Amino acid sequence: MARNVRQHMADGTLRKATPAPHWKQLRQGDRVRVLFSPGFEAGGVVDTITADHTAVWVHLDGGRGRTLLHCGDGVDIVPCGETGCRD
Repeated sequence: MARNVRQHMADGTLRKATPAPHWKQLRQGDRVRVLFSPGFEAGGVVDTITADHTAVWVHLDGGRGRTLLHCGDGVDIVPCGETGCRD
């Protein structure tokens, strides 16, 4: 093995996880749409939010369970608001 190889180092550089501004408005019990990727989304209810709003637990509709979403996962959580979520 080469002498200058660093073991147990992360492959990428670390960057601060920053949630989208609308994530900071989410509250427990809010109806939301989770946008996983283009064409894949699901409705749900916010269960728990970390104090820094970087991670959110959502109970997905249709019995799909509870999932943990992090702001660095490449997903978006959109509040339904007064107009409700589209189906």
